Amino acid sequence: MRCRMFVLTLLTFCCPLYSQTAEEIIQKAEDSIKGKSARGIVEMTVVTPDYTRAMKMESWWEGNEKALIVIQSPKKEAGNKWLKIKNEMWNYLKNTETAIKIPPSMMLQSWNGSDFTNDDLVRESNLAKDYFQSRTGEEIIGGEMCWKIELIPRPEAPVVWGKLFYWVRKNDSLPARVDYYDEKDELIRYLTFSDYREVGNRIIPARWVMFNNAKEGRYTEFKIIEMDFDVNIPGRIFSFRELERGD
Repeated sequence: MRCRMFVLTLLTFCCPLYSQTAEEIIQKAEDSIKGKSARGIVEMTVVTPDYTRAMKMESWWEGNEKALIVIQSPKKEAGNKWLKIKNEMWNYLKNTETAIKIPPSMMLQSWNGSDFTNDDLVRESNLAKDYFQSRTGEEIIGGEMCWKIELIPRPEAPVVWGKLFYWVRKNDSLPARVDYYDEKDELIRYLTFSDYREVGNRIIPARWVMFNNAKEGRYTEFKIIEMDFDVNIPGRIFSFRELERGD
């Protein structure tokens, strides 16, 4: 026992990575792919057994509080926008020139036909606030050794998932996978990260795929085409005037 305690103490003192808490590991992973602010171009492809649907969008993010997403293509959807301010979201439809607030009852609905939900856009950044986090071991994901973190909802947290598992690569602290379970402990969907490369002067996973475990053969892929991190974004970008601007 004394020998084991000595080894643990030595590892903690000599190897800072060993002493990281679950919260620190996940926070580092989240910070690495978000930045304090960002602007980028992303391609989204929704794949189902019946059809494949692709679109390109431009997005601006500031911290975890503000975001604007503008569809660029296909032509019939170009100009549609989503504005997020804290935990609220609005959708502007160019064809009808109307902006509507997304009600709480629709937050779990599919975001723009994808396997992501409206709730993902406003809740994704609250992992530390909404979940108890603990390290449960190490596993190899995509050929890389990863920390495996279990996230259990706090009693007062307004979340829909019964449990999450989050894998973070040990060599570079980048996310590798996230599993989403319902309250019955059934795996509903899982998010994988791949194509790690330099984008906007930092290494990030440029391909994100959300697999729908409840619907066989369905998934949504995000490909980051370009991304600039920690940029100055004019305040007008996150305004209702910008949301309703038709051009």
